[in-house]
Amino acid sequence: MAGGFVSQTPGVRNYNYKLTPKVFVTCFIGAFGGLIFGYDLGISGGVTSMEPFLEEFFPHVHKKMKSAHENEYCRFDSELLTLFTSSLYLAALVSSLFASTITRIFGRKWSMFLGGFTFFVGSAFNGFAQNIAMLLIGRILLGFGVGFANQSVPVYLSEMAPPNLRGAFNNGFQVAIIFGIVVATIINYFTAQMKGNIGWRISLGLACVPAMMIMIGALILPDTPNSLIERGFAEDAKEMLRSIRGTDEVDEEFQDLIDASEESKQVKHPWKNILLPRYRPQLIMTCSIPFFQQLTGINVITFYAPVLFQTLGFGSKASLLSAMVTGIIELLCTFVAVFTVDRFGRRVLFLQGGIQMLISQIAIGIMIGVKFGTAGTGNIGKSDANVIVALICIYVAGFAWSWGPLGWLVPSEISPLEIRSAAQAINVAVNMFFTFLVAQLFLTMLCHMKFGLFFFFAVFVFIMTIFIYLMLPETKNVPIEEMNRVWKAHWFWGRFIPDEAVGVSAAELQQKAV
Repeated sequence: MAGGFVSQTPGVRNYNYKLTPKVFVTCFIGAFGGLIFGYDLGISGGVTSMEPFLEEFFPHVHKKMKSAHENEYCRFDSELLTLFTSSLYLAALVSSLFASTITRIFGRKWSMFLGGFTFFVGSAFNGFAQNIAMLLIGRILLGFGVGFANQSVPVYLSEMAPPNLRGAFNNGFQVAIIFGIVVATIINYFTAQMKGNIGWRISLGLACVPAMMIMIGALILPDTPNSLIERGFAEDAKEMLRSIRGTDEVDEEFQDLIDASEESKQVKHPWKNILLPRYRPQLIMTCSIPFFQQLTGINVITFYAPVLFQTLGFGSKASLLSAMVTGIIELLCTFVAVFTVDRFGRRVLFLQGGIQMLISQIAIGIMIGVKFGTAGTGNIGKSDANVIVALICIYVAGFAWSWGPLGWLVPSEISPLEIRSAAQAINVAVNMFFTFLVAQLFLTMLCHMKFGLFFFFAVFVFIMTIFIYLMLPETKNVPIEEMNRVWKAHWFWGRFIPDEAVGVSAAELQQKAV
């Protein structure tokens, strides 16, 4: 493909490279890892709004939903129902910690394969579920798959992509997540109209398709040069680097990877070392960004969009259609990040998206509060309902080009090789823990906090926007192994980065350390 690129970021090395067909294809296939996460996010909320599914496994919720006098805020409130959704994310949290070791020892691609395999088995359990136990076992297996995929895919994409386009390629993971959500909502829309139990079984069982795509993709993908060097295949890594960079002039980048690998070998316990002061910026960011990403409230919309729209007065069919529309908007707006993140940078998208989400969440909370009040017994007209859907779409759009893709991109690109797998495991674990927490508590919070729930999330959006403004330096165009220079130049984080950490070789680092 035409075009060569040279990084022009001050203070970091300049690498010569081209956008080659091979790096494009490998990153495209690698991004498939986001499909399983997205498919589950989209399918769960739709299935839990299907009456045959509720009658089969949650009859008390179905009875409450049918009650004409039920408080609108509380008619779906059930800890067992939310456990069906949230159990996956608790399992993903646990598996992401094991995935860190597998990703480091065996390579990124085999961690992706294992994620696809366990997700495939879980989809079979759910599609053929006869009782709650089978349903929850299937969800836990799906969670293991999500944990492995979410741990390995963002790192794979960041390591394969050229520095100048790392943001765009890494955002392919988020595009795959949203594409999975859209496909799932479309499937739900049609299966919800089927009679009996066949509809929800098809929705849950079709999760095997993205799982198979990941398994096949992982088998044909090459591993990253970083991972090959880390596992002792230096010559293969250099050849891979030539292949994906489209040039034989890779000596400088290859030497940087070798130096980073040599330094990483000095770190015997990455889980212990990540607690050292010199890694404080990476530790804080890999904990804070996924925490804030989930406290935007986006998964409230994603998990429970059909349920939420039914609460707002939409019928079952209309609620699934509205959820599908918001999913399509999120997919389209994610491409905004793909095409702008390496041009305008991470900070601009974070800040603009945060302001847009804040305004729309406050407006949604006010409208729902005016229509339903605190009793939750009011009615909402068609025009007002359409305005609320429009506000939700504006909110989703803001998330789609900011915290959605950047919540995965930034943590995966900021850590040096010696702690990268551990840092990404922490990122996924924190993400999954708060995804679990929000999923488990949302319906109860909606029942008790009512329209105030939207103000609750708006407060966190305000806090996280200020946090990004003050604490996150710009990382666009910076080679992944040169990221310490960015932290060293930051007004706050610079005090934690020792001078030798921005040197050029592992040997020099060792001499200065002595």
